[in-house]
Amino acid sequence: MDFSNITWLDDKGHIKPPLYLYLILVFIARGWCIFIASLTQASDRAALVAMFYPQKSDFIMALVAGFGALVIYGVVIAERKRKPDWLRPMFTQLKWLLLLLLVIDGALLVERTINSYYLYSWSTGLDAMLLFWSLLYLFKSKRLTYYFADWDKDEEVEQADIKVSDN
Repeated sequence: MDFSNITWLDDKGHIKPPLYLYLILVFIARGWCIFIASLTQASDRAALVAMFYPQKSDFIMALVAGFGALVIYGVVIAERKRKPDWLRPMFTQLKWLLLLLLVIDGALLVERTINSYYLYSWSTGLDAMLLFWSLLYLFKSKRLTYYFADWDKDEEVEQADIKVSDN
């Protein structure tokens, strides 16, 4: 079969992770991205972090919430290699884990809004908009649904049977 006209399939016929999934993971793990970017400044590492997170507790909570996104990224990388097999049950539950992380991020957004005495800021508005789009994408994207269902055990067993019968 020729899958060259379908851009969201790889050479083996498996669905590639959607680009927006990676963007959602970067959005959730933005505290870690800022932390890594702050390590590049030799003079004042805390200044970059303070620019995005004026409250130290908000930054620490963003790191804690973003750790789940790092775990999901690791599972996505493992799915691309289709190993190890013990991650397969976790992969099928990624949609609900992503939902949990987005809810936690929403709770942190509400906390930041309360701490700023309900004053509007562009960063809060942008975070709320990206959170809303991410939730919509999580529930409305057919490609993401197909991607989460792609690492199927029956398919792996069939491929193993084909390899054994070829030998």
